[in-house]
Amino acid sequence: MRRERDSHVGCGCGMAGHNVARRSFMRWASMAGLGALTASCAQTPAPAQAHGADALLLSCMDYRLIDDLTRFMDGMGLRDRYDDVVLAGASLGVMNIAYPDWRYTFWEHLDFAVEKHGVHKVIAVDHRDCAAYPLMLSVEIPDAPEGELALHRGVLHDFAAAVLERHPTLVVETYLMALDGSVERV
Repeated sequence: MRRERDSHVGCGCGMAGHNVARRSFMRWASMAGLGALTASCAQTPAPAQAHGADALLLSCMDYRLIDDLTRFMDGMGLRDRYDDVVLAGASLGVMNIAYPDWRYTFWEHLDFAVEKHGVHKVIAVDHRDCAAYPLMLSVEIPDAPEGELALHRGVLHDFAAAVLERHPTLVVETYLMALDGSVERV
């Protein structure tokens, strides 16, 4: 009888400490893979046609507003017709200097969306009570709603100008969402 190697591979089942020997795993995986491959070949649909999107949405990662953002985009008539980029702080995530890779990531996504999906509009939705502002700007969010609006307005203005500098033919719309889901154009 051949001795199994001492190295082990996790089986991927999520159970801690559940390992199988590498050779046993490879035998099992190759048999399972072959069966899955032959079954899927008969059922694989034709490749999807290239699709277009009308807009690219830039939004914050704040979990409190995900459903509200979907309703907002649906209400704009863009259901299933927009790409979505999510960064902490939304427009601030692009314009900040604390995390320069975020800026790079956004511009790469935007370039791709324009080239491959034909987007013609960028919609940036910042939100009130955003924890990214104190983190990235080292400022407290003003208590007065007008002060908070002014802070967002400045960043959104700079963001829109940066988008138009890179893609002058795009339309840029900027919004501020309240925690109740209401939205105002900025």
